[in-house]
Amino acid sequence: DEGGYVTDVIRILLHQGVEVQRATGNFSVRDAKDYWDGTRKAVNFSAGDYIISADQPRHLFVHSLLQRNLAIEDSVMYDMATWSAPLAYNLEAYSSRQVASYPAETVDMDEVNWGGRISLTAEPYAFVIDWDQRWAPRALAMLWEKGYRVRAAVEPFGDEAHTFSAGSLIILRGRNLEKSEVLRADMAEIAEQAGVTVVAKATGRMLDGYDLASTRNVPVDQPKVAMLVEPPFDTYTAGQVYFLFDQDTRLPVDRIRTSVLQQTALPRFGSRYGYADLNDYDVLILPDARINALKEVFNGNALESLKDWLRRGGTIVAMEGAAGFFTAETKFNELVWAGTDRDTSEEARRVTYGERERYYGLQRIPGSALQGHIDTTNPLGFGLHPRVYTLRSGSDALAPDANLQAVGTYGEDSSELLVAGYASASNLDHLRAKVFAGVSEYGQGKIVYLVDNPHFRMFWRGPSRLMQNAVMLVPGF
Repeated sequence: DEGGYVTDVIRILLHQGVEVQRATGNFSVRDAKDYWDGTRKAVNFSAGDYIISADQPRHLFVHSLLQRNLAIEDSVMYDMATWSAPLAYNLEAYSSRQVASYPAETVDMDEVNWGGRISLTAEPYAFVIDWDQRWAPRALAMLWEKGYRVRAAVEPFGDEAHTFSAGSLIILRGRNLEKSEVLRADMAEIAEQAGVTVVAKATGRMLDGYDLASTRNVPVDQPKVAMLVEPPFDTYTAGQVYFLFDQDTRLPVDRIRTSVLQQTALPRFGSRYGYADLNDYDVLILPDARINALKEVFNGNALESLKDWLRRGGTIVAMEGAAGFFTAETKFNELVWAGTDRDTSEEARRVTYGERERYYGLQRIPGSALQGHIDTTNPLGFGLHPRVYTLRSGSDALAPDANLQAVGTYGEDSSELLVAGYASASNLDHLRAKVFAGVSEYGQGKIVYLVDNPHFRMFWRGPSRLMQNAVMLVPGF
């Protein structure tokens, strides 16, 4: 998973004293179990792939962290039913009982890092940073901080030497003439400090996709971002979002107390007097919250003010339960918030007090890994792989709709949907083909729905690019 999260996982293992090997040549395993669907098959591996043997002193830790699915003896969970690192970091991974012969070397911490670099040309026409890289969002935040004008590619492109993914950042020298004297030094600094590869191009002509200076590539300006905190918004979710942007991405996010926003449903005097005005922001993040509680936050003038801000080009990023507020549940639009029906069976009516916890525990999804599919042609899906392990808690999701850009959807086959953890057959059947990440337009603005937390506890990092895209790219497209 070059450019992705494999380095994160390997560094965690090394930090805990696990022996890790790296292949120095190609080899094959005849009976490898694919983490994606659990099938066993012959797989060819290449030089650079990592191997972790279970036959080592830290074998219990290795099994606990890397095993695809641990046996669960009870239906009642605290908040998660899977802790598999390859799933959490969305890695291509396999396990095997076969003792294979393979060429490999032992690696240590100094050899495993992101190692940013820059490739230079005599007279660069532009610099390109592939959005597929782990730290590309941090590089974009640094470019904004330094005042660069940046474009994002609407589709993959390339020439004889390089291919780049959709969303890749293009820094045209001609659009940043005032930076001519520091351009090379700044690109080298960003490469080193962000841990990305920056590629210099002597010409804007591409063999595939649009040319670098094409007007089809979209200018992306730094958005002013706010996040509502304080009840009814979940403090854990808010903290995870803030960590993602403050520590990982290094993009400023203002935290606004809900009570302050309520005081200023009508424009007043602005932030100088301790108030918050939506008109000062381009993006508003709403952490997890109950739909009924949000009706109290956005009621009357506050709701009309929010709608007006959206119509004029604002972007809302609604997470988990907060996503349900922007649906037909509140008559906000026609999108269907699809939950499971209340259990009115005879068995439910007769369940005893002592049996209630187990009975209803069997009906909920306690943080389990499901198969997700990403539309990588949508800006919300840029930089992600077409397949993703998404962490699901609960059974609410969005129904597919012509007015919803379905970017993240669950698999069609309910029998293959569950990868790890626990979910009842009825819940899996209910969720199949539903939407867990999407975008809908509202006037000139957008609503981004992130029904599954894409960075739970900053451990389930694999889908976290969804949040970074929602804030950094989607508003400009």
